[in-house]
Amino acid sequence: MTTGAARDDRGVHGPAVPRHDRAQDTEHGQDQDDLDAPWPRGISRQATMRISDVLRALGQEFPSVSHSKLRFLEEQGLIEPVRTPSGYRQYSQADVERLRFVLTEQRDSYMPLKVIKERLAAMDADPDSAEHPAPRLAGAAAPARRRWTAQSVADAAGVTEEFVQDLARAGLLPSSGSTFGSSAVDVARIAGALAEFGIEPRHLRSFRTSADRQVALVDQVVAPLRSQQASAARGRAASMASDIGELFTRLHAAWVRQGIDDLG
Repeated sequence: MTTGAARDDRGVHGPAVPRHDRAQDTEHGQDQDDLDAPWPRGISRQATMRISDVLRALGQEFPSVSHSKLRFLEEQGLIEPVRTPSGYRQYSQADVERLRFVLTEQRDSYMPLKVIKERLAAMDADPDSAEHPAPRLAGAAAPARRRWTAQSVADAAGVTEEFVQDLARAGLLPSSGSTFGSSAVDVARIAGALAEFGIEPRHLRSFRTSADRQVALVDQVVAPLRSQQASAARGRAASMASDIGELFTRLHAAWVRQGIDDLG
């Protein structure tokens, strides 16, 4: 293995050290690395992106992603950036796709990192399975972050602007000045469905209060880690907060289901 600049199949030099020696399959004219590559295939594995480039690529979709988060995911074996001779991390577009998958599973499914790691291992074992999510173009420019107004939230959620304003006045929507966070759409959509049963925004204030208390409890648990200077500790704090939040969600759902069953 060389320690200088890497050369890709087109003869272009890159700043990163290749992760493995590239063995050539002379019979088929394919690199052995391509044949053995983990998920996702068909995405460049040339490590040319700095950590700041990765944060820029993912930041629009995942605003809370940070240096410490990426380093923690690396420690957990979910991503393996290469190192330059001077020790800097370098990422490929394929690395960014794996990171996007991990962050999406955490955000949308509240999936613990252990489960995500197991799923990635299964995807690596059979990278071409049609059951796997299709990778996105890691190198494509991220769309500009949308500014959600009351009207745009209403349009996306299928409710009226007046209903959105009612939710805002009840303190149920995340907001910043005259605009709202992207999660406002989900809140408005769910609240709109509940309104069809006669459950109004004012009835939901206790739910929001309960959620705020749960968040405060999570903050209390992870605060000692988050206050540390080590980036790995802050990354562990973010992951722990996500896992605890998922457990709270499951516990609440279990109690509601049990209560509904008791009604019958």
